[in-house]
Amino acid sequence: MAPPFRADHIGSLLRPQSLLEARSSLSSPSQMYSLDIPQSVRDVEAQAIREVVEMQLEKDIRPITDGEYARHIYYGGFFEKLSGFEAKSDLPIPDAFRTDFPTTTGLARMGARTRAAVICTGKIEYTRSPYLSEWLTLRDNLPHHLWRDAKFTIPAPNYQHIQLKPGTAWTQESGYTSDQEYFSDLAKCYAAELRILYDAGLRNIQVDDPHLTYFCSSQFLGGCKKDGTDADELLDLYMRTHNQLLANKPENLHVGMHLCRGNMSGSTHWVSGSYERIAYKLFNETNYQTYYLEFDDVERVGGFEPLRFLPKGKNVVLGLVSTKKPELEDPDTIKEKISAAAAVIASAQGITQDEAMECLALSPQCGFSSVSVAGGKGMTMERMWQKLQLVRDISRQVWK
Repeated sequence: MAPPFRADHIGSLLRPQSLLEARSSLSSPSQMYSLDIPQSVRDVEAQAIREVVEMQLEKDIRPITDGEYARHIYYGGFFEKLSGFEAKSDLPIPDAFRTDFPTTTGLARMGARTRAAVICTGKIEYTRSPYLSEWLTLRDNLPHHLWRDAKFTIPAPNYQHIQLKPGTAWTQESGYTSDQEYFSDLAKCYAAELRILYDAGLRNIQVDDPHLTYFCSSQFLGGCKKDGTDADELLDLYMRTHNQLLANKPENLHVGMHLCRGNMSGSTHWVSGSYERIAYKLFNETNYQTYYLEFDDVERVGGFEPLRFLPKGKNVVLGLVSTKKPELEDPDTIKEKISAAAAVIASAQGITQDEAMECLALSPQCGFSSVSVAGGKGMTMERMWQKLQLVRDISRQVWK
């Protein structure tokens, strides 16, 4: 099955200066879950989204996204809007988090002593849509026939749970007695959100789950062992939750999953390691149609060998263009890498190279601004658009 777009991108885009200035008073890490956004800031966000949509249309960039301009960070605006969750702005590092958790240990090296998170303190219920207003802002800047060309991103259900100290993602007062109960209700909220967005015209959703790559990290796995956590059981729990949220999705709603290894300020990544350890389960035990995977740096992510586990009927968007480095990639090198990825799939599935190419597409390896205040080291607005156009042009040449 072919991906929705041969040239894709992950969603977040560099913010214009006007938006950065408007949100400057809200840019503290402790405010990432703040729901108190002044209308003046909302107005600047709306204008910035209008302009970035126009730019994508002008440059023929697909899919069309809002750049995540209404969020401080890519996972913002979801958990804190569900009933039963409470944002905590200053949980202590490392005591409130998993042992040797790559993100918090990395932040600690940078001098951070606390980190914000969202904890379950009551029954998890879906009382309003966290993201409908964001989708409507994007949708209403497009003519009806282009709604199908839009893509919208949401964070993975395990985002809060995986980082918090085992047993602390939900409190005793919440009424939950197991992680399975917690995730069962959370998955119901996700399913309800997919339906609300679908009914409002959305047809393409990307679930961002960079933390699944932590199961490829010896540091994370070592921390799990210290905590007495069975990492394989934890991974299975997360994958079951993904499938639960997808179980009743509309048939013509495309939902894909994006994985990376971190894309913070200054081109920072939190973990390294091949997909090898999780690839079979990822491709064969989750019910996503498309996997957006970074492959831009062999040292950080390994080679294409894990693609041998991709089953027929699913597809992969190859993240071969870096959002971490400003240098423009050589088109011929990118084409050679696409061909190499197809060769792995063709050999494993017993199909031709051309048939294997049908289940591939091209994109940057991650978003350009997972955090609103920062992008890749040396990355400029001009170079970002050049990279997106490079993806577009290479894709047109490869998939004629």
